[in-house]
Amino acid sequence: MSFFLFLDESGHDRKQAPYEVLAGIAVEDRDLWNLIAEVQDSEVAFFGGRQTDGELEIKGNKLLKRKTFDFARQGDPIPPERRTELVANLLRKGREAREAGRAHSGETREELTALGQAKIAFVENLLELCARYRVAVFGSVVNRDAPRPQGSFLRKDYAFLFERFYEFLEEQPGSPMGVAVFDELEQTQCHFLIDQMATYFRETLTGRMRASRIVPEPFFVRSHLTTGVQIADIVAYIINWGVRVGWMDQATRPGMEGLAEQVKQLRWRTLKEDGDGNNRHTLWSLALIDDLRPREERPEG
Repeated sequence: MSFFLFLDESGHDRKQAPYEVLAGIAVEDRDLWNLIAEVQDSEVAFFGGRQTDGELEIKGNKLLKRKTFDFARQGDPIPPERRTELVANLLRKGREAREAGRAHSGETREELTALGQAKIAFVENLLELCARYRVAVFGSVVNRDAPRPQGSFLRKDYAFLFERFYEFLEEQPGSPMGVAVFDELEQTQCHFLIDQMATYFRETLTGRMRASRIVPEPFFVRSHLTTGVQIADIVAYIINWGVRVGWMDQATRPGMEGLAEQVKQLRWRTLKEDGDGNNRHTLWSLALIDDLRPREERPEG
């Protein structure tokens, strides 16, 4: 028995997003294919066909951008069957326009309204499927102004996420292992992350302990071909623009409230004993980080 932890990021270009978010979804191996199959079926149900090689990317910044909600609000709710028919027609027009080299596809207002409503409904259904298959959401949220490390240590947002994932695995019956699956980065970045993780899991005390549950070397995949990473991307985007806990005080995107609540319900938590063993505190799977530097790089006092 094992759990796959699919990971992706949101806001790491440090441009418009409120935070930097590293998010992951943990799925038990026995549930993974059933979840994937239902997500694929949902693409057909909401968009009229699979979108793996289509123009409609299954990513947070494509499905949930501001314009999606503007389109969805410009008309009354459209019945699901009619909505899917309109979306499929709009996507067909888009393909034909590109093939013909035309700048405009001739989409209608009703088709754009249907597309906005279908995107939001698809994500709502996606999160419902995650709840059905006991998916656990993990994440690290970094303040954009957080001081950055100078050395080549594994960043704290990764270390904190792995800490939560390890504690999650420790609570599962059967002593399962965890496998980290990342969206493929530029090759140099992949090697850099592999080296950082190897150092962390082999040369630090906490890392060696967590290697008893987490395979220290990650897998890298193409996100547009890997459903688990696509879900992680959407979750990271919702956390960035919709979820607010603790000191997260940046404004949220209007319309994201319901999706944010669904993501919050997928968080994992446990009770941990304090160092003296006299008290316990709640450990959440979502970590908030306002300083990325390791202890060695922080000023004394």
